[in-house]
Amino acid sequence: MTSQQAPIASPFNAHSTAEDVLKGIDLAGKTVIVTGGYAGIGREAVRVLLAAGAKVIVPARNLDKARKNLEHLPDAIIGEMDLMDPASIDAFAKWFLADNQKLDILINNAGTMAAPLSRDARGHESQLSTNVLGHFQLTARLWSALIVTGSARVVMLSSANHRANVTDLLHDPDFQTTDYDPWKAYAQSKGANILLAVALDSIGRKSGVRSFAVHPGGILETDLARHMDLAVAKQFGMIDENNNVVIDPEKGWKNVPQGAATMVWAATSPLLDGFGGVYLADSNIAVQDAEDGGSLGNGVAPSMNDPVNAGRFWQLCEQMTGARID
Repeated sequence: MTSQQAPIASPFNAHSTAEDVLKGIDLAGKTVIVTGGYAGIGREAVRVLLAAGAKVIVPARNLDKARKNLEHLPDAIIGEMDLMDPASIDAFAKWFLADNQKLDILINNAGTMAAPLSRDARGHESQLSTNVLGHFQLTARLWSALIVTGSARVVMLSSANHRANVTDLLHDPDFQTTDYDPWKAYAQSKGANILLAVALDSIGRKSGVRSFAVHPGGILETDLARHMDLAVAKQFGMIDENNNVVIDPEKGWKNVPQGAATMVWAATSPLLDGFGGVYLADSNIAVQDAEDGGSLGNGVAPSMNDPVNAGRFWQLCEQMTGARID
């Protein structure tokens, strides 16, 4: 039952696709929730999970968009939920639990990136609210269905851009006293999801629930990039001088099937049996990096998978949401 942050003998790599990592895996009888499963890498994950035999539920804030985007996947089940609205999260969980006694896989994939400053009704900054707090509350509300399986997995979407100052995250997560910067807020939210994976795995492993944080790679062909300035994308090397999207998995820039691979691998691979609380990239366990290892590397910053920081942030999420796992 290890949480060793070091690569294993995975047959997959940066070029692998979601279809590649699911070959030979039968998910018949498994129930899966994929937040953000009606766009980008989430939709690709839904497609391959359905093809492998899983029952897949997709929570959606925009039901019309979800129905349109998933019309070619008629077996996907759509339910209404807004991650920035606590009452909506509770209503979705109640709706799900009314018809489902178990949940084998929860992929907390939905997110927003580098958005202008806005706040939810409770006053929480929108990227924290959507990427972190909404998923924290959702996981807590579905906990009874996760533990009944004895072997459930929870996947938290993170990013190579997770190297925030953990002190700022713990003491001013909503930018109440510091100047708001959209990229700093994004990095804080993605670092926070690593901390939640570590804490959740510590809590859940006795019940067979294991949790993983995932860096999917840089994927520009998704709704997530809608707030990204072209100049920033060029600076990072995500588009070339002719404004064409760069696909170069060795450098971290992936297409949608490649971008969905690691979260699907995290959710299903038998190679991860006995593991948990680790950060994954390129369909493998990533290396433990130095704190200043660079914002675009595949390693994980020590402060963001530190169990003490994880416990402190977990308690903060309990205070901010009122949700708890007993």
